[in-house]
Amino acid sequence: MFPCAVCKKAVIAHAPSGLESAPALDWLEITSENFMVAGGKPRHYLDAIRARYPLEMHGVSLGIGGTDPLHKTYLRALKQLMLHIEPAWVSDHLCLTGVNGLNSHDLLPLPYSEEAIAHLSDRIGQVQDYLGREILLENLSTYVEYSDSAKPEWEFLTQVSRRSGCRLLLDVNNIIVSARNHGFDPEVYLAGLPAERIWKINLAGHSDYQHYVIDTHDQDVPDAVWALYESAIRRFGAISTMIERDADIPPLEVLVSDLGHARQCHALALSGAAQ
Repeated sequence: MFPCAVCKKAVIAHAPSGLESAPALDWLEITSENFMVAGGKPRHYLDAIRARYPLEMHGVSLGIGGTDPLHKTYLRALKQLMLHIEPAWVSDHLCLTGVNGLNSHDLLPLPYSEEAIAHLSDRIGQVQDYLGREILLENLSTYVEYSDSAKPEWEFLTQVSRRSGCRLLLDVNNIIVSARNHGFDPEVYLAGLPAERIWKINLAGHSDYQHYVIDTHDQDVPDAVWALYESAIRRFGAISTMIERDADIPPLEVLVSDLGHARQCHALALSGAAQ
């Protein structure tokens, strides 16, 4: 499926008008945690949207990198929602979300070490066995680094994916943000990734404070992200793509226009790769 725009809060924000106008979207993403309770207005719109568009589920609370036991109640609710809407895929973030039962309410990075790879591979395997399917895990925007990281992030992602059997959700905006914050070359990052493991691409905007960059999802997709997106498609081929917008959500027609631009970039990149 390629591509899609409008995710997370934008789905519900535009649900009434979106259902009336039926814009030309290929699929939509939901934030899993927003729909884990049956009934209510969110589930009403979810079911109406699901009748019209394929969906995929993207979570923020799996905590796959944590050391606390996997949360069985959360996984049960996630699986129930998955069985209800039959998503194209289920995804979350390659991160920590808390420790010792305390939720950080943030997506925290992991050390890029062999120990972390082994730990993640075991936990990812447990989740995939329980859900009965592969999951996708997303690279983060990061603002700190661990002194004991033994390898670059792209090598870490590659080894986790290959060892655990999960797929990768490649957030191009997050690469740009982290590259600015840590001083690496985004093209080197792309070159170090396994094309066969990349299943989806995210695009978004960020807030630029000159000396550092923060992933905010409340800005238009900037030129640097569009450029790296085209480079990713030239390297990896036709991959389903989504534009994220979580705050300062513009009118639906603006989001659909952004989707059209994503389609143009995708086609241009593929035509360049074929030459």
